Amino acid sequence: MSGVNEIRSSFIDYFVKEGHEAVASSPLVPHNDPTLMFTNAGMVQFKNVFTGVEKRPYSRAVTSQKCVRAGGKHNDLDNVGYTARHHTFFEMLGNFSFGDYFKDRAIELAWNLVTRTFELPKDRLLVTVYSEDEEAYGLWKKIAGLSDDRIIRIASSDNFWSMGDTGPCGPCSEIFFDHGPHIFGGPPGSADQDGDRFIEIWNLVFMQYEQLPGGERVGLPRPSIDTGMGLERISAVLQGTHDNYETDLMRALIAEVAEFTGVDPEGPQKASHRVIADHLRASVFLTADGVLPSNEGRGYVLRRIMRRAMRHAQLLGAKDPLMHRLVPILVREMGRAYPEIVRAELLAEETLLLEETRFRRTLERGLSILEEESQGLVSGASFPGEVAFKLYDTYGFPLDLTQDALRARGISVDTDAFDAAMARQKAEARANWAGSGEAATDTLWFAVRDKVGATDFLGYDTEKAEGVVTALVRDGAEVAALNAGETGLVVLNQTPFYAESGGQVGDTGRMTGEGGIVVEVRATQKKLGDLFLHDVKVESGTLKPGTALVLEVEHDRRAAVRANHSATHLLHEALRRVLGEHVAQKGSLVAPDRLRFDFSHPKPLSEAEVAEVEEIANRFVLRNEPVETRILAVDDAIKSGARALFGEKYGEEVRVVSMGTDDGNGAPYSVELCGGTHVKRTGDIGLISVVSEGAVASGVRRIEALTARAARKHLNGASAALIATASTLKAPVAEVEARVAALVEERRKLERELAETRKKLAMGGNQGSGDAVRTIGDIKLLARQVEGIEIKDLKGLVDEGKKQIGSGVVAIVGVTSDGKAGIVVGVTADLTARVDAVALVRRGAEALGGKGGGGRPDMAQAGGPDGDKADAALSAIEAALAG
Repeated sequence: MSGVNEIRSSFIDYFVKEGHEAVASSPLVPHNDPTLMFTNAGMVQFKNVFTGVEKRPYSRAVTSQKCVRAGGKHNDLDNVGYTARHHTFFEMLGNFSFGDYFKDRAIELAWNLVTRTFELPKDRLLVTVYSEDEEAYGLWKKIAGLSDDRIIRIASSDNFWSMGDTGPCGPCSEIFFDHGPHIFGGPPGSADQDGDRFIEIWNLVFMQYEQLPGGERVGLPRPSIDTGMGLERISAVLQGTHDNYETDLMRALIAEVAEFTGVDPEGPQKASHRVIADHLRASVFLTADGVLPSNEGRGYVLRRIMRRAMRHAQLLGAKDPLMHRLVPILVREMGRAYPEIVRAELLAEETLLLEETRFRRTLERGLSILEEESQGLVSGASFPGEVAFKLYDTYGFPLDLTQDALRARGISVDTDAFDAAMARQKAEARANWAGSGEAATDTLWFAVRDKVGATDFLGYDTEKAEGVVTALVRDGAEVAALNAGETGLVVLNQTPFYAESGGQVGDTGRMTGEGGIVVEVRATQKKLGDLFLHDVKVESGTLKPGTALVLEVEHDRRAAVRANHSATHLLHEALRRVLGEHVAQKGSLVAPDRLRFDFSHPKPLSEAEVAEVEEIANRFVLRNEPVETRILAVDDAIKSGARALFGEKYGEEVRVVSMGTDDGNGAPYSVELCGGTHVKRTGDIGLISVVSEGAVASGVRRIEALTARAARKHLNGASAALIATASTLKAPVAEVEARVAALVEERRKLERELAETRKKLAMGGNQGSGDAVRTIGDIKLLARQVEGIEIKDLKGLVDEGKKQIGSGVVAIVGVTSDGKAGIVVGVTADLTARVDAVALVRRGAEALGGKGGGGRPDMAQAGGPDGDKADAALSAIEAALAG
């Protein structure tokens, strides 16, 4: 049992046989502990189980937990590569008991594993216990048979563990391995304990107390066990070395570095090989867990890790980017245990290549300026902080690189001046923002962002996490608290809630916390690019800055939004293929109940075109292919064919979302730049149903569609309506369309016949005071009021009247069912030189309470609101004609 992979499996298998549940490693970004930058111990994912907040279906567990220590108080970055056991990334083996077994069984399991399964010689093992823990001391003597001199009492806090200032805590017991007298160092507790001879390989935590405010400790009702064994350390022991970098896994990675660089891994540049091997693991695993290099928070730590490795690659003489070429060997070595890095292999390669390409330009430019600016400085001198800030702000050259480059010459950097320059730049940025025409609240958010930093978005990988309140805003101002019944905006250090952007609506959900805090999240918005604002109503309890909360996105709503967002991508590409390359997105709405997509196209889509777009998009839904995310420089992404979305703002690096496989060339079917949330596979969309197509503006069309349950409900409703119609018609469903068309045509025919009949009746019967044709001077006048005739048909009646009288004027007023009236006046051709139809119709309209009227001398029309004045209108026309 010599290989790291075999040792990991052996540990897990041992505890599974002892009744433990094998639990997969949690992500490196802890979703249940917002106080941690990265997961740094095996117990992190079980924190809420230990405190009783969360219940799981098992009381014993075993894990191999991936961990990172490279930020905050757990920061080993600067030591990596120069010691035998410092790492940024490491694996922590652990077994856990949640109120099941306690000290005796934990010690027995540990002793049997290391002496029987791992076959370590007993005479090279010793243990430590907390000085006040007599029980553990006695159990080690009884179970392991250790002599008093090999059970060392430690009085310091090193052997007493606590989760925090309050909460579960308890004594520890550590197992040490003696590498032998040929290595410097003394046993734990001695003056030489920091040497490499005696190495801690396993820490057993006996969680038996609860620390109360004020320092009092009380016994836990269900004491628990939490252990941690560094896989790298135990692998070194089992492979006969005290150096973690001599294990088979690290040797394989280092050999690959040597292969690409041609530099001896055991020569003077040994440390550089080790830095690269270690940082490669951290870089790939962090990327796989959703962390991307940036200038804030976790992304900044990742960028430092990546760039430190990249600088060492250049020190080894690598002429071209190296790190991305090492990803396959890491995936081969660790992918079986951690399949997430297999899935993220392409993403990791592209991210590393992008970062190293950019960093090489930064390094070359920065070192050149640094050399020029530091000429004449001697050892002991101080490099101007203002220049260091200029390197950082203008050229992207980090302060730590400036310090590293000058350290070899004995030159320091004036960090006070650097910090002062940074403060001035922030003050100027705030002033510029305030004067940019933005709303006053944006000035507020700039101040909040400056004070609390960016919000870390976790929602690509989870819908539940923990976060800490960093700021509260109500009515446009920061407040110290939000109480029950109040509404406001909450800023958190990290969140799984997606903020509205790129057409996608923001998430809703709930926040809960200790003391009965229950908060409804009604919407999520974003300011300044990375400050997430949660629009909330506090249902119970009180929110204050520093409050820790459990954050839960409304799952069904998020799932529906994801499906609709991915559907817009499929529809976008389908539209291009059906209508042409000119199609480009002009706007979108991605909501839980529907999607809307606006695109450039000069004319309406035919029914056949809509059907073809829908058919193509659903073809890729049914294939159920993976939806993949990559990170590229924005220019490279667009050059590669990725389509930018309308209204989206992009930084230097972008998320590229690909889905489906093109039938023609095997390339991705849809490739777009997109920061939204998406389904894991196209089949998760379920179904796409286009429900409408229409115009938005000149040259811009809009389609609306439904997916998944909403689409099925819509189609089921349409189907039910069709069946009901068939039943009413007493016809098969297949004949409904023809039968309805025949009925519509029959109705139209009847309506035409009815209209003609009404016209004949109207012109042939007594309808009021305008019944008879009378002569005004030498001009005949046919004046009549009609009802039941559409206003649009009055002109036809006037034409019919003109035929009846041969020469003269015809005036007809039609009264509608709502009491309004329309009036049409016609003049036969022989009289238009003497009589103007427009002038007459205007006189009639005045009597109806209307104004104006228009037309030609031979035919004019007008209207009015008062149909009761129809007789008066006809009399007004008669009077006007009489002169």
